Amino acid sequence: MKVRINKFMARSGITSRRGADRLIAQGRVTVNGQIVQELGLKIDDMGDKVELDGKKIQPYKKPEYILLNKPLGYLVTRKDPYSRKTVMELLPADKSYIFPVGRLDFDSEGLMLLTNDGELAYRLMHPSFKVKKEYLVKVKDRPVAAEIKKLERGIYLDNKKTAPSKIKLLRENQKTTIFSIEIHEGRKREIRRMFKTIGHPVLLLKRIKFAGLAIGKLKSGRWRHLASPEIDRLKKLVGLD
Repeated sequence: MKVRINKFMARSGITSRRGADRLIAQGRVTVNGQIVQELGLKIDDMGDKVELDGKKIQPYKKPEYILLNKPLGYLVTRKDPYSRKTVMELLPADKSYIFPVGRLDFDSEGLMLLTNDGELAYRLMHPSFKVKKEYLVKVKDRPVAAEIKKLERGIYLDNKKTAPSKIKLLRENQKTTIFSIEIHEGRKREIRRMFKTIGHPVLLLKRIKFAGLAIGKLKSGRWRHLASPEIDRLKKLVGLD
């Protein structure tokens, strides 16, 4: 069957479709020995030989979906050239074909989704689907209500306004304040940068919900497979039902 090469790579558990496009643009992907020049190239998913960095990409694997409670101090990547700890080290070695969905900073913790379902991963990360993420954030001192309203309406980061967010006060004292914040964007270090602009640096950041999934009582560093109803809800959320 003819299929776009980025979709073939995503189905194979190599990366997301967006990630596949980046690998193709870097000249690292070949089809039948020829470097791919066209991002939208269609291939025969059973007959053509597709390779990444000289290694054959195996066709479709059965989709797998894992929820992980990421601890502090782990990189959200499959491999790190500097041998730093990655979230993949928290999983059994036979899960090496799955990949993280989206990002969570080295110095942040909480809910991560990992899968080899490239189409689902692509949609969950694409801004057009506005997938919600909820965090606990502990900041220095006590922001006033006007500052929080400013963040909720959106502020400019890198000359682009952030999307509206929902922020709820949970606890406060003279030195720190804890909020829950719900966003659907995925800019790099977005929440930390938002609070920094109002003069209240983030001291702790933990993601507790993503796309309707909740961290629940899952301990730091532990993982579990998603249940069938959870997978169905994820797919329905991004139009894959």
